[in-house]
Formats: sequence, structure tokens, C-alpha cells
Amino acid sequence: MTDMKHTLLATLGSLLLAGTMISAQHAMPAGMSHEEHLKQLQKEAALKQRGAAVMGFDQDASVHHFLLQANGGAIVVVSKDVNDVRLIEQIRSHLRDVAADFGQGLFQKPEATHGEMPPGSAVMSERTQQAVYRYVEQPAGASVVIETTDAATRDAIHAFLRYQIVEHKTGDPLTVQ
Repeated sequence: MTDMKHTLLATLGSLLLAGTMISAQHAMPAGMSHEEHLKQLQKEAALKQRGAAVMGFDQDASVHHFLLQANGGAIVVVSKDVNDVRLIEQIRSHLRDVAADFGQGLFQKPEATHGEMPPGSAVMSERTQQAVYRYVEQPAGASVVIETTDAATRDAIHAFLRYQIVEHKTGDPLTVQ
């Protein structure tokens, strides 16, 4: 009877801990109503779903970073599992396409992912000759390095990357590093 009681208590404790961890992941931010929080969670779920459809890979299995640099910035996507060869190739394929599309002024993928045209993308599209979009392989993924010497194009690139940082909640700095 004692062993059964300990097992039951351990199981109950594990379930309570798991529930607490799940609640902490989706804890309602201070100052936000329950309805606002639900809308935020729905928006995040929709972004992940659209992102997976557009990018061709599981958003939760990868890590995105958007980096602001003095001459532009970079989009970096890597697999959380460095041994997931299939995911790494999907990331690389997507970012090869992104570099090619952006270089032609095509921003349909970010628009489809976010359900709206991200800030800065219209200027980036108009000023394709003012920027270079370079695909670079990373050990567990790839990046698109975006470079320009034109101030207006750089400002548009920074607006685009800041939007991505906020929307994807990457935690990347919103200032040039």
C-alpha cells in the first residue's frame, strides 16, 4: 500500500509540475486581458502554420534570427537538431529561394507568412539594385546576408528585420550590433 501511495503521489506531482510548465509557457502577460491573450496565442499559431506552409519546414524544429548590421543585416535559420539532415536541407532550400526572390524584388513569401506586407519590404522591392542578397550556408542551416551602401535601403532593411524580430519573438536586438 505504501509503494502504491508513493507512486500515486509521484505521478500526481509530475502531472502538477507538467501543468505548471505548460501554463508558464503560455502565461498571460501583465496588463493583458484574457481575450487579448487568446488573440495573441491565435495570431502566433496562425503565423507558425502559415510559416510552415510557405517555408516548407516545421517552425518549432528550427530557430530564426534576424540581425541588424551597419550595412544591412542577416536572416539566419538553423535546425535545433544538428543531425536532422532533411530539415537542414529544407532550411537551405528556402533561404536560397529567399535570396533569389529578394534580389528580384519579390516579397510574396514574407507577405504570405505574416498575412501582410512587412514594413520596409516595399522600399526593398523598389530598390533591388541598391542591395545585395547573399545566400550563405551555416553548419545546421543557412543565412541570407543583406548588404547595401544606400541609406534609404538600409533603413528599409532594418524596418523589415525589426518587424521579423517582433513577429517571430526571436529576442534578437532591435538595434545595430
